[in-house]
Amino acid sequence: MVSSLWLYTGLIALVGLERLIELRLSVKNAAWAFARGGKEYGLPHYRFMTVFHTAFLVACVVEPWLLGRPFPMPWGFVALGLAVLAQALRYWAITTLGPRWNTRVIVLPEAEPVTGGPYRFVRHPNYVAVVLELLVLPLVHGAWLTAIVFTVGNALLLRVRVRVEEAALGAQYAASFEKTPRMIPRA
Repeated sequence: MVSSLWLYTGLIALVGLERLIELRLSVKNAAWAFARGGKEYGLPHYRFMTVFHTAFLVACVVEPWLLGRPFPMPWGFVALGLAVLAQALRYWAITTLGPRWNTRVIVLPEAEPVTGGPYRFVRHPNYVAVVLELLVLPLVHGAWLTAIVFTVGNALLLRVRVRVEEAALGAQYAASFEKTPRMIPRA
């Protein structure tokens, strides 16, 4: 019988593969944006962000194996369900932005802000998905230390990222989203 740790390790490997596919899409979309005059912002924090997210996936696997974390019934299933919802939100945001989606901050001059899809509810739905994922993915197999450390680290990283991105997007973006909350939708 396959242990839950092996299944969880497989899940994290699938998430890692998903990230590699996203990076490939990001490179394609960056080329598209640069061909249309796109300008990049925030490169120093982006380098840190890639290392941070890679370390997160490693920690998700290491903590349960090293510290013998059991699968936390039934909360592990709740966490898994929330992780799936985070992925759905991420792909809704990616699909809505189309070729303008990127893991980097690349702004097209004179482009209208995207205000449809999940952007009707929050300015940064992809970051909402990331926040949720960093909190719940480790909890699928009881890696609560990883959840705490990377959730706090991600909050600090997002403080920088969101400021850089919103400043780069400029006045038209600010005007379009002045009544839209950053991360938590209004009821």
